[in-house]
Amino acid sequence: MNYNNKAWLLLIPALVVMATTAFIPLITVINYSLHYIFSGAIPEFVGFSNYVEVLRDPKFLGTLGRQLVFSFAILAVEIPLGIMIALSLPSKGVGVGISLVLLGIPLLIPYNVVGIVWRLFSSSNIGFIPEVLSWIDYSYNVSLHAMDATITLFILDVWHWTPLVVLLSYAGYQAIPDVYFRAAEIDGSSTWKTFRYVILPHLRPVLLIAFLLRFMDSFKIYAEPLLLTGGGPGDTTTYMSLFVARKAESYELGYAGAVSIIYLLIVMIGSWLFFQVINTLGKGKGEK
Repeated sequence: MNYNNKAWLLLIPALVVMATTAFIPLITVINYSLHYIFSGAIPEFVGFSNYVEVLRDPKFLGTLGRQLVFSFAILAVEIPLGIMIALSLPSKGVGVGISLVLLGIPLLIPYNVVGIVWRLFSSSNIGFIPEVLSWIDYSYNVSLHAMDATITLFILDVWHWTPLVVLLSYAGYQAIPDVYFRAAEIDGSSTWKTFRYVILPHLRPVLLIAFLLRFMDSFKIYAEPLLLTGGGPGDTTTYMSLFVARKAESYELGYAGAVSIIYLLIVMIGSWLFFQVINTLGKGKGEK
């Protein structure tokens, strides 16, 4: 037996675990999506009727629109901000360790704890956010004002997940050989040209990972809006995960299953498109 076959044998336990924890639940959800299932009713096979109902549902379309706006907005802020912070970090000395530890703290805090903490921060009675904004006579209330709720949730996500982009970018930046920077210095390249033609191309692999992770994770946001705003006011901060969960809680399992599969396909297609676009941009720069 050659080494390649042995390597595949070692993967069997992981594949079995994956099949048990991912494949079987996926098949179950697909089965639900093809049936009319409601509390107390006998399951009835309806084919793709649930999918048609979902795609015609204004509430689903509204939720999907909010989700896409939220996902692209956080990518537009977290990726550039993460790169800027990474490039400003020290490269040597004690400051490196201190900086990395401080950046890692938000990533270690569980989602539900983040939601609770920010709910306290935004509380109209004891929160420091309303207190600070009251100095400029701004009436801040995440329970009543849709814009306050949306912006607070956006800032929460930026605070929580930008450090991930920073750490990935910093690792990629530190891996760039010094010879490239010396060559750029000899050529008299400006700071911007060095960033564009030296740093950015070398960061492409880690930025691809950052894009994909943040795009996929943004679609999973659930505990934060649930605990911070309850999905409100109205449906303002009801994103895809919360929408699906509430449909399942109401025992509309066929509908919830169809939403989940559509949800999965959107994330997969979006991730594939990001991968293709970033790869294409990287090849274009390489050819130049």
